[in-house]
Parts: sequence; structure tokens; C-alpha cells
Amino acid sequence: MSEQPASVDDYIAGFPSDVAERLQQVRAVIVAQVPAGDASAPEERMRYGIAAVMLGGRYALHFAGWKHHIGLYPVPTLPADLEAKVAPLRQAKDTVVLKHALPLPVELVGRIAAAIVAQRAGGGEPRAS
Repeated sequence: MSEQPASVDDYIAGFPSDVAERLQQVRAVIVAQVPAGDASAPEERMRYGIAAVMLGGRYALHFAGWKHHIGLYPVPTLPADLEAKVAPLRQAKDTVVLKHALPLPVELVGRIAAAIVAQRAGGGEPRAS
């Protein structure tokens, strides 16, 4: 992508159709887990050149498409049972990588988003391990 996309829709549209479809699935499951406040859906915006779903004026979770994977950022240390499932997908302390060559773990992405929302509701900014 040579230009910075103006919206999350523009961002996703800039990818090949197979990657765009996976990004839409990730987007939908994150949006479904993030409370919308007064709106019908949570705010989405472009931050640092990638897509973000917002929670209370701050980011809840960023997601980005790459040649070989979709990245989720930042993903803090999660409750032990969930972290055990996420750990094989971690590429860095706060990055989760969803490889295009593997089936998209939609249910797991939803659990990650829900856990981040719950951590935020508990009074703290999610922190990476």
C-alpha cells in the first residue's frame, strides 16, 4: 500500500481478496467483543498505519494484514488457560500471529478480545508480559 488508508474499510480493501476476507473476519469478531458505548458499534480507526478497534477512547486491539499472516497487537499476558492456547501464536511478547497458511482461529480471536476488554474493565491498561 503506497498511501495511508483513510479508514479501516479502505485499509482492508487494499489487500488481496483472500487476505481481505480473513481481515474482515478478525475485524468482525473483535468488534463483537468490544462494548460500543453510546454507538451501535465501537469506534474503529487507523492508528500507526494499521486498523484499531477503540474502547472508551483508547485502543482495545490493533490488527494488521501482512504477506504471510495477520497480526494482533498488543496482546497482554492473558489468564493462564487462555494464555496456554495463545502462547504458540505469539511472535513477540505482545504480538499474536495468525498465519494465512493455517485456518483462522476465529473463536480464539474472540476470546482474546473479550479478555482484553475484561482486563480494561478491571482497572488497568493491558500490559505485555
